[in-house]
Amino acid sequence: MKTQLQKAENRGFANHGWLQANHSFSFANYFNKDNMQYGALRVLNDDVIAPKMGFGTHPHDNMEIITIPLSGVLKHRDNMKEDWQSVLPGEVQVMSAGTGVQHSEINGSNDEHLSLFQIWVIPNKQNVEPRYGQKAFNELDRKNSFQTLVTSIDDNHEGSLKIHQDAIISRMDLDAGKTFEYQLKSENHGVYIMNIFGNVTIEKEILETRDALGISETDTFSMQANIDSGLLFIEVPMR
Repeated sequence: MKTQLQKAENRGFANHGWLQANHSFSFANYFNKDNMQYGALRVLNDDVIAPKMGFGTHPHDNMEIITIPLSGVLKHRDNMKEDWQSVLPGEVQVMSAGTGVQHSEINGSNDEHLSLFQIWVIPNKQNVEPRYGQKAFNELDRKNSFQTLVTSIDDNHEGSLKIHQDAIISRMDLDAGKTFEYQLKSENHGVYIMNIFGNVTIEKEILETRDALGISETDTFSMQANIDSGLLFIEVPMR
């Protein structure tokens, strides 16, 4: 088993006033040549955006972009559909940029901060037709249970959003004292685990809020919640 621990305080950080951004991997003005990505996982940003502020229209291509709001109201607009769309906590948004997309992301509230994770996964197909997906997931369904949010467009898994990569993105909320054993999809996969809140022990490593652990070169691993905890799993091919 190979592990890669990243404490919350060791992430890249940028304070733009309207945006407080934590970067798990090299992004924008944060560059660490030894921390560019984790397998096909290129970006994991933990952002807090001030009311009425956000990212103006900008382009992307050949990237799978997944956004998970944690609190507040995200407003999204792109050139595939000109209307603004709200994405709320409990919902997940995916966008396959493919041949090229122009989009905007803003905080849709006048008085509440927006907190979200944005994930970029390197696709396994280039120059696909751009596509957008959005889905609500019931919080109760991840209570001490594995809730799959995103899978490959080539997989038959029902109920998940789809991207162009052999990846699995999921969440779980574990009660204090509960244990869980994670089964990886293949020996070529690794999983990057973000502890959203709480305190968990995973293979002898203790993760506090926003600590992360990459695990690869194993079939399974076990975890235990020391207090009530919420976990985000991003499983991707490592090569």
